[in-house]
Amino acid sequence: MLSRFGYISTFTKGLSIENFINIVLDSLKIVTFWEAFAMTLSILYLLLAIKQNIWCWVAGFFSTLIYTILFYDALLLMDSFLNLYYLLMSIYGWYSWKYTNKLIEKKNLEISKLSLKTNLNSILILTFLSIILGYIMDNYTQAQYAYLDTFTTVFAIFSTFLLAKKILENWLYWIVIDTISVYIYINKGFYITSILFIFYTILAFIAYINWKKVYANN
Repeated sequence: MLSRFGYISTFTKGLSIENFINIVLDSLKIVTFWEAFAMTLSILYLLLAIKQNIWCWVAGFFSTLIYTILFYDALLLMDSFLNLYYLLMSIYGWYSWKYTNKLIEKKNLEISKLSLKTNLNSILILTFLSIILGYIMDNYTQAQYAYLDTFTTVFAIFSTFLLAKKILENWLYWIVIDTISVYIYINKGFYITSILFIFYTILAFIAYINWKKVYANN
């Protein structure tokens, strides 16, 4: 059965590469204009973010605005809520990149790093929170992949904040988040989305290398 977003909602065991390609092609035929537009803006957002172009937040704002409405209309309330958060963070990210340093040093926000201790503490706290929320979702809702889905959501919220502050490690978090998301989406039959997140993973890796070079030069 096809969902309104053009994805296959039933997981097929033993899926072959040929069947996967055919499913993707069939899904592409019924992708809505707004979904395709939102996906395009999402990719543009990442490409601009790699270049530290502040207009990435504009692309991100309109992409998440569309996804917030689409997911809410489809009663995917948690996804809609997460995209609403992304929407607000797009506004904050624009402000942070443009004005944080200018208010004091008269220059744009530069890339920075977290200490190893801060990263480890953050990972421990977020993992603990993910386990608690995952337990609630697994035992008191009908959520599937409750722990993994909660893990990606919790860390995505944190990583988006790091990106808004131009913290280098945000891309490492996104590489892990997007890789896990690919696994979830393939197993749930969201094949187009899984391909999109494979692309996200590659872009996150490229972004990390690019930002690391800029940070080293500074």
